[in-house]
Amino acid sequence: MAFDGLFTHAMVHELNATLAGGRIAKINQPYPLELLMVIRANRHNYPLLLSANPAYPRVQITQIPYQNPANPSNFTMTMRKYLDGAIIDEIKQVDNDRIIQIFFQHRDELGDLQTLILQIEIMARHSNIILFQAADHKIIDTIKHVGSDQNRVRTLLPGTTFIMPPKQARTNPFLPNQHYSDLVRQFKDDPRELAKALQNQYQGFGSDSALELAHRLLTSDHLPSTYENFLATFNQTHATLYENERGKLNFAAFTPTINYKHPRSFDSLSDLLDAFYADKAERDRSKELAGQVIKVINNVLKKDRRKVKKLNQELDDAKTADQYRINGEILTTYLHQLQPGMTEIELPNFYANNEPITISLAPELSPSRNAQRYFTKYNKLKTSVDYVNEQLALTNQEIDYLSAILSQIDLAAPADIQDIRLELQEQGYIKQKGSSKKQRKTKPSQPSEYQTSSGIPVLVGKNNRQNDQLTFKIANKNELWFHVKDLPGSHVVLRSTSPSDEEIQEAAEIAAYFSKGRDSSHVQVDYLPIKAIHKPSGARPGFVTFRGQTTLTVTPKLP
Repeated sequence: MAFDGLFTHAMVHELNATLAGGRIAKINQPYPLELLMVIRANRHNYPLLLSANPAYPRVQITQIPYQNPANPSNFTMTMRKYLDGAIIDEIKQVDNDRIIQIFFQHRDELGDLQTLILQIEIMARHSNIILFQAADHKIIDTIKHVGSDQNRVRTLLPGTTFIMPPKQARTNPFLPNQHYSDLVRQFKDDPRELAKALQNQYQGFGSDSALELAHRLLTSDHLPSTYENFLATFNQTHATLYENERGKLNFAAFTPTINYKHPRSFDSLSDLLDAFYADKAERDRSKELAGQVIKVINNVLKKDRRKVKKLNQELDDAKTADQYRINGEILTTYLHQLQPGMTEIELPNFYANNEPITISLAPELSPSRNAQRYFTKYNKLKTSVDYVNEQLALTNQEIDYLSAILSQIDLAAPADIQDIRLELQEQGYIKQKGSSKKQRKTKPSQPSEYQTSSGIPVLVGKNNRQNDQLTFKIANKNELWFHVKDLPGSHVVLRSTSPSDEEIQEAAEIAAYFSKGRDSSHVQVDYLPIKAIHKPSGARPGFVTFRGQTTLTVTPKLP
């Protein structure tokens, strides 16, 4: 089920029961299109997440931890100015649409009480969060500014008059009506066609909720009670997480009766959404925060790959160096046969059974200078080989290093992105803002912890700063260290000095999971004691050397 109008109805009912009368205690914007307000209500603090992220727009109370940016955005500062300390008067849904309005009572600079409305529009790429005055509908600010060049019908900019989105000509299902009876008679043999008809007739029906109601109506002995009972579930919800017939994870505000497997119940819709979005939203947030980092890395990788191609071409050219030496020696041997002004000469090649060879000459040079010219080219090419090989090795090392960081970003939580950004600043890939002397050294975030089936901790570094911290400061020298073989991956430490074969197997599976080989069925993983791991002087973060390892082939998975 999507966050459709029916789910919005249920969420508004839940939020009203929990938050009405509460006071805004904190306002933060942890991610570009998401606002988080801590609301003090009934002697509890409730973090209310308002998301206009086009992939995961929603409103919910969340328990997922977040990290605030160092500097609040202009939108955050505006929200704090107008809503800090404000009281939530009421939370409403507009008809049965995916629009939620939160009404606040707040005193202005003169002490006069005013009503402000925060409207959250849950509409995929058109999602937005808009604060406007109830009295004159003047927009105070929006999380996404929409100018007249983007939308001629509806401008969403500070200072303009707020206009509601265009209203759909559909029936609010919570108002008295009998349209469903006519639709059942028309599509009594096809539940999917009935579901489509319900979506076209009523506001706020997603495909899953429409299909659920269609099946209930077609198997009903009394249509009015079935219809009313279905809508009543959105006032007394049964938050359910389940898999549909295609194995895709889904959520609903009711207990589904069709096309579901492995249902899990939750105490609230907010808890349900935390469970559903935890991994998806965190990964999306990480990539959103890592946008500049990814762009910098891809630009450098593009240059490096061009450089590798050019260096390999130079090595191919150097393979012809011996021919220049041979030409020079043949010219020196038969120097007396060269005449000034010649452009080429045919001479016997004593390196190939005196077969005739044609050698090009520069007519403006003397015979001896022509011979010397070939020796010069030979020496230049031979001298360049060592330099080219050195540059090729360094460039390939940089490609491996940056490719590993891209793999880390794929698995990173938002908190890990800051470590990656700081590492790239220290390595000179990203410019530091302000004076480097003013930059405070920050401790790396802590490695993630998992456990084997026997309860032994397994620590996982999610980025290079964590990897160095884990391997050389946290781990004991007799504990086992794991890393996927010949691929980018995390440093993994099994916190046991005498582990069983099963514990080693499980730690290797975790190491394979946190690597570029995560989607493979068979991944080789090296392991050995920490004391056998070495970091060369001047090596990049996360780089180590070792030998004497044991290798296992495992299938990546978490315990």
